Amino acid sequence: MKAINNNIKEILEKYRKIAVLGISTDPLKPSYQVAQYLKNAGYKIYPVNPKYDSVLGEKCYPELKHIPDKIEIVDIFRRPEHIPSIVEEAIAVNAQVIWMQLGIQNRDAAHRALQANLAVVMDRCMKVEHTRFS
Repeated sequence: MKAINNNIKEILEKYRKIAVLGISTDPLKPSYQVAQYLKNAGYKIYPVNPKYDSVLGEKCYPELKHIPDKIEIVDIFRRPEHIPSIVEEAIAVNAQVIWMQLGIQNRDAAHRALQANLAVVMDRCMKVEHTRFS
């Protein structure tokens, strides 16, 4: 079974398609800033939030299952109580990684993701981690 927060550098190098779940259109919000950084760093981002039609010039999807491309990383900006259902969605769309942003943890959901052979990163910022390795 994979470990939590293991091989972050490998994840950031290997996977390029990121669903940013819970993204905001507010440039002051971390979800917007991280997504903008990742897009500028060459990742393909897929904003996911039913409130919006587009974010950062990209079509915004209401749920993971509506994204027409294969998602590799699900970057989560939602409260911990929402994580279990998001993990189930990620498993259903064959994502490879669950990434819970800084301040977000849900051990039960992480364990479920690991059981389904997804890599899990918790309580880490993708932008911060990427800057460490680039």
